[in-house]
Amino acid sequence: MGTYCFGIDVGGTTVKCGLFRTDGTLVEKWEIPTRKENNGDQILPDVAAAVNAKMEEKGISKEEVEGVGIGVPGPVNSKGEVSRAVNLFWGYKNVVGEMEELTGLHAEAGNDANVAALGEAWKGAAAGSSDVIMVTLGTGVGGGIIVDGKIVTGHHGAGGEIGHANVDHHETESCNCGNRGCLEQYASATGIVRMAKKELAASGENSVLRDAGEISAKAVLDAFKENDPVAAATMEKVGEQLGGALAIICCVTDPETIVIGGGVSKAGQPLIDCIRKYYREYAFESCKDTPIVIATLGNDAGIYGAARMVL
Repeated sequence: MGTYCFGIDVGGTTVKCGLFRTDGTLVEKWEIPTRKENNGDQILPDVAAAVNAKMEEKGISKEEVEGVGIGVPGPVNSKGEVSRAVNLFWGYKNVVGEMEELTGLHAEAGNDANVAALGEAWKGAAAGSSDVIMVTLGTGVGGGIIVDGKIVTGHHGAGGEIGHANVDHHETESCNCGNRGCLEQYASATGIVRMAKKELAASGENSVLRDAGEISAKAVLDAFKENDPVAAATMEKVGEQLGGALAIICCVTDPETIVIGGGVSKAGQPLIDCIRKYYREYAFESCKDTPIVIATLGNDAGIYGAARMVL
């Protein structure tokens, strides 16, 4: 087995790169810009160039490298192919095939949220757990499901798309995916703002959010921590939708640990309490006490999980 491996996390603006030892020690991390022009045809060559340059700089030979793992924003099938990654302007792309050709190293590819979940299960908040559900609450809601130490990819690469679980059959507004009533419409940063605006319109309560001008998710979460009534009512609804969705998913995979990550998770324990209250109410008896924890690897979860994929 090689001594080193690379973990790559391709984002919409930057590509995060990590050089790891195979025991999971992060040797060095750095970023390169994501070049999206010409349908993102430079992204993988740029990644390969960065990997090759780092090996040269450190005097590492190909024989010493176990492989390159790469996480991308979009569904990735079990062969490492992407049918479409809208944020990178990619159509069909054989990510694994191209990376292997460009670097001469073994490669693995996965969806970024799934890969982040693998990272948290390996070296983060769920370290030591082989069964994990992770929900990433950012601009959207991403998810990753780990069963027996492996990512659940599914037939279309859409395994773990928790954000598009339908949690409200009566919703009239559309989600970005085209459906209505997706978890993402309530529990993402954008969803929290949408819910807070509805709550403000319907409620006569005094609230710091009334005079806030442009409301942000951070403003709602800060007000929630200060027991602002409108923010509290908003987060109760978010907690109910997310807690309820997690209760359903836990009936399918029965995880050892549930991890909450993404920008919204910075709200910390008050957010966890809100989710746990409803999760416990709706979960199957055997699963009621499953711990719900905040992710600990932050923006590094993706590079850790990507490295883990090749091991």
